[in-house]
Amino acid sequence: MAPRRKVKYKLPVPLPEGKILDDMEGNRWALGKMIGSGGFGLIYLAFPTNKPNKDARHVIKLEYQENGPLFSELKFYQRAAKRECIQKWVQQRKLDYLGVPVFYGFGLTDFKGRSYRFMIMERLGIDLQKLLDQNGGFKKLTVLQLGIRMLDVLEYIHENEYVHGDIKAANLLLGYTNPDRVYLADYGLSYRYCPNGNHKQYQEDPKKGHNGTIEFTSLDAHKGVAPSRRGDVEILGYCMLHWLFGKLPWETNLEDPVAVQTAKTNLLDELPESVLKWAPSGSSCSELVKYLMYVNNLAYDDKPDYQKLKKILNPDGVPLGPLEFPTKVQSVHIRTPAHQKVDSPKATRKPANEFPANFPKKVYRETRARQREEQEDSQPTTLRSRLAAPENSRTRKIHEYSDIFSEMQSLQQTPSYMSFQGSYCKPNLDCTSRDPIKKPRSLPRYRYTPRGNLGVTDLESSPRFWPAVSQLTLSEETKADVYYYGITIFCLLIFVFLALYFL
Repeated sequence: MAPRRKVKYKLPVPLPEGKILDDMEGNRWALGKMIGSGGFGLIYLAFPTNKPNKDARHVIKLEYQENGPLFSELKFYQRAAKRECIQKWVQQRKLDYLGVPVFYGFGLTDFKGRSYRFMIMERLGIDLQKLLDQNGGFKKLTVLQLGIRMLDVLEYIHENEYVHGDIKAANLLLGYTNPDRVYLADYGLSYRYCPNGNHKQYQEDPKKGHNGTIEFTSLDAHKGVAPSRRGDVEILGYCMLHWLFGKLPWETNLEDPVAVQTAKTNLLDELPESVLKWAPSGSSCSELVKYLMYVNNLAYDDKPDYQKLKKILNPDGVPLGPLEFPTKVQSVHIRTPAHQKVDSPKATRKPANEFPANFPKKVYRETRARQREEQEDSQPTTLRSRLAAPENSRTRKIHEYSDIFSEMQSLQQTPSYMSFQGSYCKPNLDCTSRDPIKKPRSLPRYRYTPRGNLGVTDLESSPRFWPAVSQLTLSEETKADVYYYGITIFCLLIFVFLALYFL
């Protein structure tokens, strides 16, 4: 089934710089230079006329009035993301901030006989897709923090009857004045999944199948089902995998939406082995595996346990530190609706440590060890304890397997259909219905069978195995047991050989 054809909107004629726009609340805004144009609208820097400031802190998005995306985004901000509502939420949840851009106003204006709709927004900085393109992936610490920040945003918009439906690095932007903050932007595809407290019913529609960004869209969207909270947290899981490893298992089949859907289904049905075996050697991703296992067990109209998901990503519950990326952002820019970058100098990479060919190996090792110690000391304590991994990559995989299987029972519990408590949404009247459309996508029964590079033989053949064994320290009681059983086995072998000889 081919993806639904995207509607093409006519790009509006640019407005002249300096034009004054009056919003619906009577505030006046002067257009600065146009900094971007995309598939449906334009983006300008904006200045309030009563507070002139050379450094623009606002932008104006505008499109022809008959276009749709900006209208949908405007409705989201009017209903669910007013400044006072966000501030109240931050205070109640004791957050340092919430990654939803600030909305300042909207209005209509005319130019050359055409009517324009415009919206005034907080100016944001560089988007994460640019950083991802430059570096191929993010550190695990950064990925987990991004996931927690996005869960805060999703919980807020879900409680206000909306889902985002298009979470991806291109829609995550750093703050303009504070690049340590990250914001989820572009609500043009947001969907009101629970109008007036009534959750949309599960209904597959092949005509709407495979809608959204194909790499990250949810299985429900592949089937043409209306977006839901389950879909948002599932999309975030795919994004975190992509941010950590720089790739996804289905990235080579993006031209075939059915193949992508099948690959996603297989990945979720075969957890945890599907992710642990696909992940690059030496990587640690147990938190993401547990996250996806929980998401896969949600029913369509279930309310996710956001605190539990954040606990999975941050088991120690330590405070979040500043975001760290492989490159330092020297300046920020505005991203256009078509994800085009303008007015943005290239971020410079951190210089690599290079040593001449004849550099003494001993000095080189000591220098590298000292640098690693300094880097560990300078790293924030946030989530650091969860990032420590065994030296041997195969041993790390075994630890992750044992870690994950120990939590299988808790993650396989049947989700409660009464989890709407505390939400603006009301549960369906028939909460005990056996209708298959409301059953969770249950997890399969798991059996642990060592395969491939997890076998004992492979461990023994590894050149790093015996040095690691030689460093083990055994207790006196353990040594005695080893000696006793060794002698016993040796005597049995002698007895067997003698029996075979005389027979």
